[in-house]
Amino acid sequence: MSAEDFSLDHALIRRRFSAAAQSVSKHDFVAREISSRMAERLDYIRLAPGLILDLGSGHGPDQAMLAERYPDARRLALDNALPLLQLARPQRSFLQRVLRRDEGPALICGDAAQLPLARDSVHLVWSNLLLNWLSDPADALREAHRVLAVDGLLMFSTLGPDTLRELRDALPGPLGARVHRFIDMHDIGDCLVKAGFSDPVMDMQTLTLTYPDARSLFAELRASASSSASRTRPRGLTGRRAWADACARLDALRQAGRIPATLEVVFGHAWKPEPKTIDDGRAIIRFRSRES
Repeated sequence: MSAEDFSLDHALIRRRFSAAAQSVSKHDFVAREISSRMAERLDYIRLAPGLILDLGSGHGPDQAMLAERYPDARRLALDNALPLLQLARPQRSFLQRVLRRDEGPALICGDAAQLPLARDSVHLVWSNLLLNWLSDPADALREAHRVLAVDGLLMFSTLGPDTLRELRDALPGPLGARVHRFIDMHDIGDCLVKAGFSDPVMDMQTLTLTYPDARSLFAELRASASSSASRTRPRGLTGRRAWADACARLDALRQAGRIPATLEVVFGHAWKPEPKTIDDGRAIIRFRSRES
């Protein structure tokens, strides 16, 4: 598979999420389930972050969990789709405003590959289903490493290559390019190591969604702004016969009367260790006093 298969139109992705902000916030049940499974992994990690960055926060649904788990931490929510990000501002009562309670996260409209944050300033980077919207996650992972303090934690989820395999198989030949491609877990792991992270831990789970018919599946993808943004996707209209054939292939996959749609979910976390070199490549030598 060539690098072009992973080349995405990021401006189009931003426009789609911005235009569909309201519907995206109501069709994020998959992200909520994945977030819940990510949060379970925090149960086994000892961490007391002072500053948390929710990278690719969308409309901010993970903020309540992060606030409850780490009540003393300050929180940042960053996304590049401003209309979606604005939904992350909590609706506060008059009393809450007077008492300055539940002020919510600081909102930042920005690019994950160019974070407007200082080096070594963040203690936890939480990123739920952002990396699968990037042509190459390497830049975002390097930026996450840069802004994390030493011993800071990156925790993320993304989607793997088997995601929507039924739909891809139902659209053979050029039509298959209409389905978004996803980067392999092992390639993500390589990016983590190259970015400077240590002790990466990754695992994969498979979720299967079911739909009453193909129309419902396509409608869900549109409502969640999850239609393909590949630069190699066909630009022209698909013929009625081709779509009918695709729907027939999906119908042939029915299980208990419903059409399945696979999601390969990749979970990972890694730590930022003490640096061994400075930016120009020279080694850092640390001197420690000998105990008498």
